[in-house]
Amino acid sequence: MTTRYTKDHEWVRLEGDIATIGISKYAAEQLGDVVYAELPAAGKAFKQGDDMAVVESAKTASDVYAPISGEIVEGNSAISGENWQIINDEPEAGGWFVKVKVSNEAELDALMDEAAYADYVKGL
Repeated sequence: MTTRYTKDHEWVRLEGDIATIGISKYAAEQLGDVVYAELPAAGKAFKQGDDMAVVESAKTASDVYAPISGEIVEGNSAISGENWQIINDEPEAGGWFVKVKVSNEAELDALMDEAAYADYVKGL
């Protein structure tokens, strides 16, 4: 199971035709303490690069962009239940945002692997 990253600090992990999506550890650190997150409803479809969710911290609000095209099949109930701290505590594990039924797996090829993302973040 490979994790891919966008330049906007979203990650995507594909299992079969379902992708789990969230924000990177770097993004969570830059945001600071998350105080709110708004996730899309199941059934909503997105194209790669579309605004998909919103995350707010004491510092700022940020859009979360779809790293891959598809339809939402599940939102993270932990986040929906106002347990926003999980985004800071486990951004690349339990703090995932949504699961998506992927419509174009080839889009993953345009994203960075973990090593390339680590190099990208070092340059910021």
